[in-house]
Amino acid sequence: MNIYDIAKQSGVSIATVSRVLNGGQKVSEKTRKKVLAVMQQEDYTPNVFARGLGLNSMKVIGILCTDVSDTYYAKAVSLVEELLRKNGFGALLCCTGNELADKKKYLDILLNRRVDAIILIGSAFKENSDNSHIESAAKQVPIIIINGAADLPNTYCVLCDERAAVSRNVQLLHRQGCNDILYLYDVLTFSGSAKLAGYKEGLRRCGLPLRNQLVLKVPKALPQITQEVSALLQKHTVFSAVLASEDLLAVGALKALQSAGLSMPVIGFNNSILAQCASPALTSVDNMLDTLCPTAVKMLVDILNGKETPQKIILSAKLIERDTFHAAASNV
Repeated sequence: MNIYDIAKQSGVSIATVSRVLNGGQKVSEKTRKKVLAVMQQEDYTPNVFARGLGLNSMKVIGILCTDVSDTYYAKAVSLVEELLRKNGFGALLCCTGNELADKKKYLDILLNRRVDAIILIGSAFKENSDNSHIESAAKQVPIIIINGAADLPNTYCVLCDERAAVSRNVQLLHRQGCNDILYLYDVLTFSGSAKLAGYKEGLRRCGLPLRNQLVLKVPKALPQITQEVSALLQKHTVFSAVLASEDLLAVGALKALQSAGLSMPVIGFNNSILAQCASPALTSVDNMLDTLCPTAVKMLVDILNGKETPQKIILSAKLIERDTFHAAASNV
């Protein structure tokens, strides 16, 4: 018996049960008595989730990311850990890699360490087939997903509308006279799929055809990215601008273009340090990580305090224009 079962048996939300446990005022006396009666009937002892509501709390939050060496994940982990510390929480970080079995293993490790909640960083934790491990974990503690989404009980998401951002970029490039836009991606996670859908949507909005040869999956390694784009140039594949799902991919494209003596608009994604260090400076989409992380931590604190919390918050991205946005467009 856990808090999820108590909520289901009482016919109320998990948030309502948490408010009862926390002594919250926004619960009617009738509802409070009904929840307490179910707890007494089931001989329910508040578990780690309840402790996170101020009842002998461990004050420790678990953090999962796939690869902390990735600049995006590294920044997110740093922001989240600092914000948790300012709110009086410690953090336990596990880097899972991309294998589902390892994600499940480390999720169990955090639950066994009796954390008060778990933050998943990035959309790689949303599987295409089976998300039962997340659903099961959410029956024990709140799950917060940063820049990912899973429609599950006691699971909360804060994410950037990346599909809309890429669609807008296609339309911006089209207005600059770019009708053949190369799109580079590396993986089709929830985020990666949203970006690719945005590329296709942008083409439709501009009345442009989808050319499969301009949708290129590349390894996430700079030499290979450069090699793949150079191979397209050598085959005389026609394109007049480049969109990439991440800044590293855009930088690889830039190197290939420079080697060929070509200049055209190139737009990356994540607005990472790579975009600022690239030469020329790379135009990139800011997917609002500096806002996503504080929003996620505030959401978590509100949940643990039994406050009403939306299950999903969506933010708009922002295009940061640098040198590569204004590069002269020329069909290869």
